Amino acid sequence: MKKVELKNGKEYDAPGHFKMTAIRLHGKEETGTKKFWVGLSHFLPGGGAEMGSTNFERVYFMLSGKLTVLARDKKEITLEPMDSLYISAGEERSIINREKVPASMLVIVSYD
Repeated sequence: MKKVELKNGKEYDAPGHFKMTAIRLHGKEETGTKKFWVGLSHFLPGGGAEMGSTNFERVYFMLSGKLTVLARDKKEITLEPMDSLYISAGEERSIINREKVPASMLVIVSYD
């Protein structure tokens, strides 16, 4: 077992993201996880991510606030606290915080 306190999380640059802070909590370097990593993302009002995809599966788990996730086909999904969203490898999405308060979510990403 390896405990990670938030104060020891490592900030990282998330390409294509804006008005947000990303903190790596678990990963190969941080705790030795081999199949996935976990990050905590804080989005300011108006913050988000440009349309894009990765070669890895992802799960978003909302902790607080609201975020809107948009698919390439313009479909919109609003995530509220305790909602989660699976995004397959190669699936494109963008993210926007349309609210007047910050939003926080856990991001779980596979290494495979």
